[in-house]
Amino acid sequence: MNTKSTNTLDIAVAGGTGTLGRHVVAELRARGHNVRVLSRSSAEYRVDLTTGEGLAAALAGCDVVVDAANSTSPRAMRATLVDGTRRLLAAERAAGVGHHVCVSIVGCDRVPMPYYKIKTAQEDAVAAGPVPWTIVRATQFHELIASMFTAMARARVLLVPRDVRLQTIAAVEAAGAVADVAESAPRRARVEAAGPQVTDLRTLTEEWRSATARRAVLLPVPLPGPLGRALRSGGLTSDDPQARGAVAFAEWLRDAERRK
Repeated sequence: MNTKSTNTLDIAVAGGTGTLGRHVVAELRARGHNVRVLSRSSAEYRVDLTTGEGLAAALAGCDVVVDAANSTSPRAMRATLVDGTRRLLAAERAAGVGHHVCVSIVGCDRVPMPYYKIKTAQEDAVAAGPVPWTIVRATQFHELIASMFTAMARARVLLVPRDVRLQTIAAVEAAGAVADVAESAPRRARVEAAGPQVTDLRTLTEEWRSATARRAVLLPVPLPGPLGRALRSGGLTSDDPQARGAVAFAEWLRDAERRK
């Protein structure tokens, strides 16, 4: 991955304080770019994708916009990720932005979950929009999997669907792939970033228990229907990603535990 660009760009990062967005901001700044952090809580560039508030001022003079905004609220998901994307693209066109980089999920169009359907609709809005674009699809973040295990372990039981295949990646490595794309010309295509290995959810669970020394019973459970079939068949993995992380989940966990 690149370490520095020869051309300084003005880049806005929507959702620049989130799990991925903060790493994207840090990486782009380390490469010498001028980066604006857009969020509802930003002191300098306060924006609200559900209303469009603040977008015109925040995007004035920007070359590139990275959309790493997210919402997990059932009420706000579509308003933020689909309708909000359309508002963001309209504001980008008015500001003369030349490249829209959308952060999405590997396999969102293959796995029948409500959130993934929203992400697929967001991708469709980007592809049909007025601004040249690239979509960066990442596999599940190590951080997401670890936080899921931590939440379940509070009840001292880890419910693990059988034979689910994942290819998790560290958010900081996914951010490097997003930064590479932001520095490049729009591709009007999807780029995939994935972790270094495909493994199953049970193995990840056992690695988490070993690294954290948490006492929780691992309880395999069946996951029937189309969702189970999609996850067992590797719907959230990538056979040939354009960017591949180097840090496996177990190594990332050990480093995370040492930093505590």
